[in-house]
Amino acid sequence: MTKKEYSIEIGGKKLTAEFNDLADQTNGAVMLRYGNTVILATAVMGGLRDGDFFPLTVDYEERFYATGRILGSRFVRREGRPSTEAILSGRIVDRTIRPLFNQRTRNEVQVILTTISIDQDDPDVVAVIAASLALGTSDIPWNGPASAARICKNNEWLVNPDFKAREDAGISLDLFACGKDGMINMIEVASKEVGETLVNEGLTLASAEIEKVQAWQNQIIAEIGKKKKVIELPEPTPGIKELFDAEITPSLKKYIFSNEPGHAKINEIHEKWMKLFAEKFPEGNTAMADDIFEEATNEALHAGAIDENKRADGRDFDTVRPLFAQAGGISPVLHGSGIFYRGGTHVMSTLTLGSPGDALVIEGVTVAENKRFIHHYNFPPFSSGETGKVGGTNRRMIGHGALAEKALFPVIPEKDKFPYTIRLVSEALASNGSTSMGSVCGSTLALMDGGVPIKAPVAGIASGLMMRTKTGTKNNGSAENYEYKLLTDIQGPEDHHGDMDFKVAGTREGITAVQMDVKVGGIPLKILAEAFEKAKKARYQIIDIIEKEISVPRAKISPSAPEILVMKVRPDQIGLVIGSGGKTINEIRDVTHVEDITIEDDGSIFITGKAGSAEKAKEIIFSMTREYMPGEKFDGEVTRLMDFGAFVKIGPNAEGLVHVSEIAPFRVERVTTYIQEGMKVPVIVKEVDDKGRINLSIKAANPTFFTKKDELPAPPRPPRIDFKKR
Repeated sequence: MTKKEYSIEIGGKKLTAEFNDLADQTNGAVMLRYGNTVILATAVMGGLRDGDFFPLTVDYEERFYATGRILGSRFVRREGRPSTEAILSGRIVDRTIRPLFNQRTRNEVQVILTTISIDQDDPDVVAVIAASLALGTSDIPWNGPASAARICKNNEWLVNPDFKAREDAGISLDLFACGKDGMINMIEVASKEVGETLVNEGLTLASAEIEKVQAWQNQIIAEIGKKKKVIELPEPTPGIKELFDAEITPSLKKYIFSNEPGHAKINEIHEKWMKLFAEKFPEGNTAMADDIFEEATNEALHAGAIDENKRADGRDFDTVRPLFAQAGGISPVLHGSGIFYRGGTHVMSTLTLGSPGDALVIEGVTVAENKRFIHHYNFPPFSSGETGKVGGTNRRMIGHGALAEKALFPVIPEKDKFPYTIRLVSEALASNGSTSMGSVCGSTLALMDGGVPIKAPVAGIASGLMMRTKTGTKNNGSAENYEYKLLTDIQGPEDHHGDMDFKVAGTREGITAVQMDVKVGGIPLKILAEAFEKAKKARYQIIDIIEKEISVPRAKISPSAPEILVMKVRPDQIGLVIGSGGKTINEIRDVTHVEDITIEDDGSIFITGKAGSAEKAKEIIFSMTREYMPGEKFDGEVTRLMDFGAFVKIGPNAEGLVHVSEIAPFRVERVTTYIQEGMKVPVIVKEVDDKGRINLSIKAANPTFFTKKDELPAPPRPPRIDFKKR
């Protein structure tokens, strides 16, 4: 095997790229190592494919062997469909590399990231850089490289911290950014209500780390990179452009800037153009005709915003579309619900509360947890006025669901305060721009309607950008080289044709999540800082509407939701509660009709039920495991008689001894004089010795319970036997 290695130190660890002939049928391949985490990235370009978009596929392939463990289900010990984590990792790579391709390309390109080894270091950072090196050193045309960095804030700034460091409760900001040439083209942020200033500082640090890796990548590409292939892009059929300019261009702006929301007017002139094209060029390339229309619409929207201060729907640049919020009111069966409108984007979110045992169990390559807060997102085809396949999920739905979940997570109460498993589902019922941020708002309403004691309402907004390079300047990290306009609350055409989709969610206190995608090479940091400030103003405006509908979470959870009671036993009593083979705990479930009893290793017990069933189960478990203290009084049942006293049952698994001297305030010669088995007697705990044995007293509980008159009749003598008669 031949190989060549290049290394650089980033974040105090060595990053090593190994180029070998293991995957020598690819256009480009690299094995990238950071700590003990290794990713194999391959890039392959195929032939031309019909269609009206660039056919790029990014697949992130988790391998169980990478963990050094045998994972999978009990009966299938091999990898199946991609996990949520794998899909999200693949989306990060896709969102980073896609804008750097010529979007007119119709050759298929596939990038595959395979986890060879996973340890404590973040594979996402490695995957982005590995994909960049595989493409950069290949002969596939691509305007890279691009690099990535993860920056976290604890007491200090951390560069590419490992999983253990990121689990520290003191981490207030977890920022993942990608980019090149001093600009950022992909952002993922999870944070605990931090200010915009801190996020901007993190982006500045990330950009500096990115440029270090960029210089290293450029050196490698210059040394071993293949000469890029020249792909002949399809040219328009003669006469098509002239037809468009003559028949469509004069009226195009009137349709685009119609002051109406959505795509309706743009779709109208698009249909007119495609019909005209089909009549004039019956055998022409419809994809090329569509490209001409898209490019003209794109240019018109940019020119309208930058040169004329115009938006397609007539709003100014900072205006949020009309808002509507409703908490509850859908069905009493639901545990909570919220409806949120922002212009033509309509989202319904529902809340379901369950027991701790309903938590999602995840045992993946990089994640192993019992997840008690879940947000899912659905985007049915009718939400955009289309027909299509119903059921299942896709990468977009998983990504949007994860983003809203990340935005809401910092305000979810801790388990010891609110032990429920919480599942939110957001249904995008009408779409005209950023249903993901609408899901954040709808879910906040559902949580508050359901009585979940969240710390504060969370709202989200998507901002956009129309940007072009000034004549005579170069694309680089300086905002002064660009003409641009930031757009608050982007709607459909601005999302589709704009240069940036900048989603920011948070509370009044600060940011909880950020996600940014671009269609250009990158965005200067100065422009991003401006976008954060505009997003904050819009976020406050939306929170005002939410709080006007419901100012605080409802005082009680829905009557249709189960009740959860929490108690704790000693860890050495867990076996007592469970019983042999689960016999005891199952009997408790059967007797009380509770829905679930969850016991954790520290002895915490969560009992879920309705109509008082949880309280009954708690009483049983309490009586089984309680620690008896001197002075406690009970009405017990005599279970056994001994010469020296009587044993009295005071709990399901507890009995104590009443010594003969503790039966009455006077001398008792024989226990059987006053007590018999099955008798109910008042007792008080006199002491519990160091072996856990309980000593009881009847006379201390009630001195007058027995008097000398209460002597039981002597048991009859056995009949006398006359031995003479025998």
